Amino acid sequence: MGIDTETREYLDACRQGLPRSLDDRKVAFGFDGVVDRVRTAIATRFGPDDYERMATLEEFGRRIVDAGALDTSCSIEWFSERKRAGGHTAHLGRAMERLGHRPTIVGTYGSPPRETFTREYDRTRLVSIGEAPITDAIEFDDGKVLLSETRQLAKLDWEVISSTVGINSLAASVDRTELLGLGYWATIPQMPTIWDGMREELWPRLRDPPRRILVDPADVRRLSTETLTEGLTSLRALDEVVPVTVSANRAEALRFADLGASDANEGKLDDVAATLCTDLGVSEVVIHALTEAAMANDDGRWRVSIPHEPTPAITTSAGDHFNAGLLVGKLADVEGGAQLAAGSAVAGWFVRNGGPPTYDELRTFLGGYEDLFTDQ
Repeated sequence: MGIDTETREYLDACRQGLPRSLDDRKVAFGFDGVVDRVRTAIATRFGPDDYERMATLEEFGRRIVDAGALDTSCSIEWFSERKRAGGHTAHLGRAMERLGHRPTIVGTYGSPPRETFTREYDRTRLVSIGEAPITDAIEFDDGKVLLSETRQLAKLDWEVISSTVGINSLAASVDRTELLGLGYWATIPQMPTIWDGMREELWPRLRDPPRRILVDPADVRRLSTETLTEGLTSLRALDEVVPVTVSANRAEALRFADLGASDANEGKLDDVAATLCTDLGVSEVVIHALTEAAMANDDGRWRVSIPHEPTPAITTSAGDHFNAGLLVGKLADVEGGAQLAAGSAVAGWFVRNGGPPTYDELRTFLGGYEDLFTDQ
């Protein structure tokens, strides 16, 4: 099955609209930071170095369900493939630096910042606001399981951030940046206090504020309906000060859809995005899934198909890398469909190669993007 006409048009617009080279643009991200231990789960071991890995989430889940049915312990062997800086700020900062921009990231990196974070960056400015929690990310071909120690992030609120960094210092980190990313609401449940603090205390201090805020909610299915409903009031208020883009995966988007009275979860992906734009009360909603992505705002709605990679090198933070490409498209002022194409391409490179592309690698990858659809 080849590429559809709509996706081809947006891909062409992306290739034509992106500049030959990127200016050194300033962006900022806050306020998490996690040490990711990327792990492999073993299905069967034959020898010290001979084993069969668990390839799917279903296989992992079946092992747990079978143990429960037999009323016995569930023992699963795993090992760490690598350790890296994780979380919204770390993933976006790494990707945007690699693509040619100059990020500032504010988050929980340790006091002083742990070597796990400092070794990752050359041109990114790190501002630490606390100790870094740990996440074990078990990789499968069709997804991942994230086991996180989040107590520190659960306590993070505007008072902690403003008192640790200082309002003036935080303003200096955000002022004159073009885009600001905030994440994740799921691991920072008091994120609405941060939105309120930025709107009431930070934004009035900025001479040249970011022109847009990207909010990555992450897996909000674990937050209560009351927490989400009350928090959206703060998000809507922030959108009145600066345009907000909410970027979520399909499951996260459907959780938001369940909060409203509409039947958003029954429509096509671009219809869901358009309905959520109204229901959430924000300027723009982007939804990214395994085989498609969609965007809706006051100017219209767009959808692109995404070529599936059956044997990814990595899946953890693929959504963050989609957001990095989306932001590259926004900085280049290309149209909505072309922004989705840029996001899909950065994420596509990442899952196939295990790291973010340079800008030249992204442009080359976009040049042969259609070919990725031919084997499906």
